Amino acid sequence: AFVNIPILKTVNGLQIPAIGLGTFKLKGVDISTALNAALELGYRHIDCAHLYDNEAEIGECLSLWIKSGRIKREELFITSKLWNTFHHPDLVKSACETSVKRLQVDYLDLYLMHWPVACQPSDSKVPRDSNRNTLFDNVDLVDTWKAIEVLVDQGLCKHIGMSNFNTKQIDKVLSACRIKPAMLQIESSATFPNQKLIDFAHFKGIPVTAYSPLGSPYLHLYVG
Repeated sequence: AFVNIPILKTVNGLQIPAIGLGTFKLKGVDISTALNAALELGYRHIDCAHLYDNEAEIGECLSLWIKSGRIKREELFITSKLWNTFHHPDLVKSACETSVKRLQVDYLDLYLMHWPVACQPSDSKVPRDSNRNTLFDNVDLVDTWKAIEVLVDQGLCKHIGMSNFNTKQIDKVLSACRIKPAMLQIESSATFPNQKLIDFAHFKGIPVTAYSPLGSPYLHLYVG
């Protein structure tokens, strides 16, 4: 049955469906199966990212819905995220354009800085040296943020925000930004509410999206 998911209107003009479909770990036929089922149920917010390696497949599915007239682009709320290897200001635009092209849309509704950590530019998602140490890069997150702001000016995305930032990193962006973050996306669930960070963001006037709200099924892979 189709469900009308409430639209949340924020003080910064963002209008976002209260519930969205996360696409992390979706691979192969599961992508179209999950996406088709979600759209039929009434989902309109689709949360994507360069890291997830499935934006092209998601774009194919969304394109079929739009071309068939079953849904209009303006009815969708599509989020994607800038990955760590593209934090250099001169790489930000091409990274966003790649996501836009793969998703077969003309713009993103929301573009997030996925993590406040820069890695060296690389074809690998997590570049490492010969000792398997992650190769980080010395790029100030404010410089990256200012490059992301330009994407709004250019019409590549309507709103910009951040993901996995702590209080100090949020304050750093707020002290230097021209366009205020429209969203903070963080992990929050019954077992890890993250309430202090949520309260901080709300105090600063930044709405919060929770990822993994039902918990983290892959946690056992990283513990013990």
